Amino acid sequence: MFAAVYIMTDGPNGTLYVGVTTDLARRVSQHRAGEIVGFTKRYDLKQLVYFEPHEDINAAIHREKRLKKWPRAWKVRLITRENPEWRDLYHDLFR
Repeated sequence: MFAAVYIMTDGPNGTLYVGVTTDLARRVSQHRAGEIVGFTKRYDLKQLVYFEPHEDINAAIHREKRLKKWPRAWKVRLITRENPEWRDLYHDLFR
């Protein structure tokens, strides 16, 4: 099992959400289905545009906290560097 830090959005110029989980496929499925009450449901964030795996949940939590403090422009650059077209990476999790 690995942990992951991930970013959800509703589009390239939309709202960003940074989260952490130990089951990325399940968590993103829950966001997409609107099962998680809170920020992602309120803003209809269903596209997974970035994730990074971590072997240790504590390292993932630390990284998530750091990313949440980043200015939006830095997060956008991070996403664009790894996913220039801002593709929804959800289906890539099952390959």
